[in-house]
Amino acid sequence: MLSAIWETEGLQTVGIVVLVFASIKLLHLLGLISFSEDSVEDELELSTVRHRPEGLEQLEAQTRFSRKELQILYRGFKNECPSGVVNEDTFKDIYAQFFPQGDASTYAHFLFNAFDTDHNGSVSFEDFVMGLSILLRGSIQEKLNWAFNLYDINKDGYITKEEMLDIMKAIYDMMGKCTYPVLREETPRQHVEIFFQKMDKNKDGVVTIDEFIDCCQNDENIMRSMHLFENVL
Repeated sequence: MLSAIWETEGLQTVGIVVLVFASIKLLHLLGLISFSEDSVEDELELSTVRHRPEGLEQLEAQTRFSRKELQILYRGFKNECPSGVVNEDTFKDIYAQFFPQGDASTYAHFLFNAFDTDHNGSVSFEDFVMGLSILLRGSIQEKLNWAFNLYDINKDGYITKEEMLDIMKAIYDMMGKCTYPVLREETPRQHVEIFFQKMDKNKDGVVTIDEFIDCCQNDENIMRSMHLFENVL
């Protein structure tokens, strides 16, 4: 599927697809794509972890996951991350497992920073489910806000050409070797130039959140990509 998207759509669309696809891969690794038939405890098991997540009721109110879904998500998260948190090295190791044909370390770094909303160097269960709730169940506006935050590497409220190029090169490093046709080295920069011509409406050299959302909402391919993974949980 992804190789076809590489061939027919712009890299900005691929960036959003890969963002969600990578999160789905993380769910698959944790064994959470299909619900288990095993019984689930009424409360989160907290006694063996150093980081204690917020209560179920609070997380249920803050996300679009049900109580049962949160219990299952936490069970898988705890099995893979007994300490209750994920650091960046672990994140990179996880992505290296399901993108073995390329170098996923840089993209994993950017994605980790997007999940690490309080910038403390670790992703807690709360960080994890809040991000997934947006990517899988959020409104179009929420998903695009999250994607903008990923591309806004220095978190100054703007996307520069350099930031977009860094993201696109990271995607190319991770996926480029398995695309068809094979992308040329200059392809990411060319797509970034096209991207900015479309989005930078006032031609000031940066893309604001309003410009980003307005352009994405008027792009049929990007809108279609927003709905690809809505029913995985």
